[in-house]
Amino acid sequence: MGSYVPVTEKDREEMLQRIGIDSMDDLFSMIPDDVKIKGGLDLPGGMSELQVRRAMEKMAAKNKVFPVMFRGAGAYRHFIPSIVKSVISNETFLTAYTPYQAEISQGVLQSIFEYQTMICELTGMDVSNASVYDGATAAAEAVAMCRDRKKKKAFVSMTAHPQVVDTVKTYCFGNEMELVLIPEKDGVTDLDFLKENLDKETACVYIQHPNYYGNLEDASAVGELAHECKAKFIMGVNPISLGLLKTPREYGADVAVGDGQPLGLPLAFGGPYLGFMSCTSEMMRKLPGRIVGETKDRDGRTGYVLTLQAREQHIRREKASSNICSNQALCALAVGVYLSAMGAEGLRDAACQCTSKAHYLAEGLSRIGFTVENKGEFFHEFVTSSDRSSSEVLKVLEESDILGGYPLDESRILWCCTEMNTKEEMDTVVRILEGGAESC
Repeated sequence: MGSYVPVTEKDREEMLQRIGIDSMDDLFSMIPDDVKIKGGLDLPGGMSELQVRRAMEKMAAKNKVFPVMFRGAGAYRHFIPSIVKSVISNETFLTAYTPYQAEISQGVLQSIFEYQTMICELTGMDVSNASVYDGATAAAEAVAMCRDRKKKKAFVSMTAHPQVVDTVKTYCFGNEMELVLIPEKDGVTDLDFLKENLDKETACVYIQHPNYYGNLEDASAVGELAHECKAKFIMGVNPISLGLLKTPREYGADVAVGDGQPLGLPLAFGGPYLGFMSCTSEMMRKLPGRIVGETKDRDGRTGYVLTLQAREQHIRREKASSNICSNQALCALAVGVYLSAMGAEGLRDAACQCTSKAHYLAEGLSRIGFTVENKGEFFHEFVTSSDRSSSEVLKVLEESDILGGYPLDESRILWCCTEMNTKEEMDTVVRILEGGAESC
């Protein structure tokens, strides 16, 4: 907060005089004396800026920052153009919270509107909200928005991210929906299970594409099965993959959700991120959270407003299908700047590099005894198994300052490549693991 100036004693005295009060004690006289802290707080003395900087740098030095990474599992290291940080570091945006006196916050509203437009273009959907907290929340909110009086059963694929599945479980418990977990079969959703178990009480079917293991699901087939029983089809997607793959709309999805972290947000020890949500016009009035619309004022000038919000989210919460009333405005701005800077060709190039490098690394690991478990096409993540201990494999890489894949168990590892990984780095991983085979 570069322009922040603390209030001085003189400033306080003038404010007290203006409201006709002599002291701070008089200002808080309505608070019972027996609940007031006597003698002040027992806090250590203040530190200078230099002392604070040294203390923080000492703590930060305890963190292990890997220069080379081959791990994803829901949070990914991508190249972020410098303009993203430059724009969102502007104090006008950095200090702004979700607007409550909305129409006087035209700049923030326009940035959200542009973000919504880009998410719609990315997913092929008709409308997007202003974002929710993260990808898992977006998936759970999407399931909840499909519930109605006669349809209270949700089918969720076990090939989705485990944290997404857990979050959906929590939401379903809270809103009394029945959750049916679709088993995995050969690394993808078991379509035979779906065919046998979908019924007229099914509200929705949720799959992740690419799924947790990097595999591409038969999304069109899942959508057709869902629609045959008049259920909604929800797709969780990696937004970078949409630079290369078909949009959720082209697969027949009614709702598209996902985590926006790959779109210009750093790993940042797990957050803050954002969850994006978009849907068809048919589902528009059930979309939770904030939605910014474009309009004209009485003089014909373009303006932006909050629109289509269900009042139940604020004043009749027991009747609401969602209680989300906020959004990740600063993160949404970062996503908008990132997509503007990358453009369609830049996003496609990043997606192509992700998938080509993942296949290159998979081929290299398979040559030295690792079995690639993915049976069909995969995007930028894949699973290997071997007779070597996963912990020992990753330890060998860590000794060379390389963060390997995510250990699924003692023999299986989930690897990830993005455009940040070079051919030399991948060759180094293969060479280290080939040379360290005996120690593993």
